[in-house]
Amino acid sequence: MGAQQRALVVAALGAVAAGGVLVPVNTRYKAAEAADILRRSRTRLLFTEHDFLGTDYRALLAASGEELPLLERTVTLHSGDWPDFLSGADRVTGDERAARTAAVRPGDTADILFTSGTTGRPKGVPTTHGQNLRVYDAWARTVTLRRGDRYLLVNPFFHTFGYKAGILACLLHGATVVPERVFDADAVLGRIQDERISVLTGAPTIFTSLIHHPERAAYDLTSMRMAVTGAANIPAALIEEIRTTLGARSVNTAYGLTESTGVVAICPPHESPETLARTSGTALEGTELRVDAPPGEPGEILTRGFHVMHGYLDDPEATARAVDADGWLHTGDVGVLDERGFLRITDRLKDMFVVGGFNVYPAEVEQVLRGHPAVLDAAVVGAPDARLGRSASRTACRRRGHRSTRPS
Repeated sequence: MGAQQRALVVAALGAVAAGGVLVPVNTRYKAAEAADILRRSRTRLLFTEHDFLGTDYRALLAASGEELPLLERTVTLHSGDWPDFLSGADRVTGDERAARTAAVRPGDTADILFTSGTTGRPKGVPTTHGQNLRVYDAWARTVTLRRGDRYLLVNPFFHTFGYKAGILACLLHGATVVPERVFDADAVLGRIQDERISVLTGAPTIFTSLIHHPERAAYDLTSMRMAVTGAANIPAALIEEIRTTLGARSVNTAYGLTESTGVVAICPPHESPETLARTSGTALEGTELRVDAPPGEPGEILTRGFHVMHGYLDDPEATARAVDADGWLHTGDVGVLDERGFLRITDRLKDMFVVGGFNVYPAEVEQVLRGHPAVLDAAVVGAPDARLGRSASRTACRRRGHRSTRPS
């Protein structure tokens, strides 16, 4: 694990172990978006980087002029700030540290992840320690993650898939985390070979890129045994190719959202390629899943159980719309349950599409476009893409000084 990634994991786990609340921030955010989350989460301590993929986040925030009145300290990882921060541990006794950790209860908030929406403003989703541990213990057992696995973590740490189905799941079940800064097919194939990787998770895009890489046959991938992916539409041939071409005989698909601690349903690895491709499996262990429609008919997907959020951060109205009086989370996705209870996702009620594993909300893209001085109005729609699944490549903008609307 690289120094930057190691420091980030230590900071994150140290915060939750001490009773702090972790608020991961999307590295793709611009300064105004990041500052909005820091303010709304009432963040007091910020860990950041001065050079991650060419971006100096501390300088970006400073140059933006954004007001952060509650922020007391910023620690730049992989710099002199980090050892200076760690030296503060000398002022805390072992008994004090143990008491702080012992005081953390299962019902206490562990983290707040922000999820976007059709209004264009992210909503905070607090999750408790108990929810995280119970969900990802069940997830890991269902997908067969086990002690001794070497897990190549391509998914970003700010995302539930990377942070919880990656770091937390590995800690719970004794697997080794091998992080990758950014997905690159050549680099990933090399690391699978050199690091003897046994587990890889990610969007179908990742597996498609590896399978069709022109030099794939030159790499030794015999260590691979398990893969996890998920999307509304996956070709059955891709599942079979992951098993035969990449060697991951244990393949799982799954479905979830931030409001359900990241998991709603999981399809176990012993199912056929057709079932794995066409469905997201059955309800997470110990939870309920139903579709708001007659049997066999498409309807909104609802889920209920210990994994459902207790409410959006400081937003009771949005909470009431999302979770009804009986505790059912209304996902905004449309699906069908078959006679075995396997869920097939067919559509979305939300104005949202998935691009390479990331949720993209047209409202957010349009909001950014309208902020440009040359743009009067904008509209964004999704277009099919063989590699990314859905691409926000069709944008209609009305420019200031022009009456016509034209693609741009």
